This record gives sequence, structure tokens and C-alpha cells, in this order.
Amino acid sequence: MTTVEKDFAPSCDRNQQPILEQLSVYFKDRKNVLEIGSGTGQHAVFFAKHLPHLTWNTSDMKDYHGSIQAWMAEAQLTNVVPPIEFHFGKNAWPSLDIDAIFTANTTHIMPRDAAKLMMETIASNLQSGGVFCQYGPMNVNGEFTSEGNREFDKSLRERGCGGIFDVVELVEWAGKMQLVEQIPMPANNFLLVWKAA
Repeated sequence: MTTVEKDFAPSCDRNQQPILEQLSVYFKDRKNVLEIGSGTGQHAVFFAKHLPHLTWNTSDMKDYHGSIQAWMAEAQLTNVVPPIEFHFGKNAWPSLDIDAIFTANTTHIMPRDAAKLMMETIASNLQSGGVFCQYGPMNVNGEFTSEGNREFDKSLRERGCGGIFDVVELVEWAGKMQLVEQIPMPANNFLLVWKAA
């Protein structure tokens, strides 16, 4: 049997503590979280360890499952669920009883239509009163928040990604879901906190 190595993302290592501080507030009364785009698996085990009252459901495309499972195997936590295959536009919304959703650094790498579909799908499926925390770079009032983000957006678009979206666009796509907090985070990122109607 081939052993799958854990992937490591330096950005996850840098941002996990500031994100945890916010999730400790907004997920304090939550029970079941779906993480969209679990990537390496670093965030899942870090947040699950520090928020033991939560069941942390991981998801991503199949290519990432090995690394997620490797991080899980090392952490040996009972509140992290093995990854399911989930890709907007390809897979059906998972049959999970979730009251919270988390995603980090996914929106800007999605094509525009996929980012729009993500917001619409979450708004349609998150139970009433559910909380969605969305982390990453965002534009505000049509402007980049830093020169670094402007350059990052250019490189994203050159790679075929949607780039950095404006908060106004996300609000438009979110439909009935309400943006309740827009929290500035380190490295010119934001944590957007949404609540399902």
C-alpha cells in the first residue's frame, strides 16, 4: 500500500490562528461544519483540535483526499470526518445535517460562474440560522485593498481563475443570505460572516 504524504501550505500555517480566533466566536454555538475545499487538510485538523465541540466535515476534489486523510491519520481526532468528493456544478449538495460552512482561499481561484454558483448553492441549502464563514482576499467598493492584491488578481486571471471578487458581487449572488460581518484579516484578507435566512 502506497503511503500518501501530507501536503503543506505555508499560507494555512500563517492564517490558521487569526481565523481560529474568529471561528471561536461565530461557531461557538454550532455543531456540524462542512468545510468546502479542505485542500491539504491542515485547517481541518487545526480547527477541529481547537474547537472540539464541532464535527468537522471535510470535502474537496478527489486529488486532495490523500493529503486530507494523511493529516487526519496523524492528528487522530474523533471529530474530523473523512473527505467527500464535492465540486460545485459536478456533485450534488451533500446529505449532511450541517449548521455551519467554512471555506478559505477558494473563491478567488474559482472561475466566475463557479464562484457565483457556490454562493447561490450555499444560500439555497444552508439551514435557516446557519452560519457561513468565507475567508480570502476581497475587493471593496470596486477597489483592491492593496497593490499586492492587484498583482495577485492579475496572476490569478492569467491562470484562468476568476480572480478577486468584490464583496458587492458576493452579496448579490448570496440572495437571501445576509452578510452580518466583514472582518479585516492579516495579509489583506477578510473573513465574511453570512447568516442563512
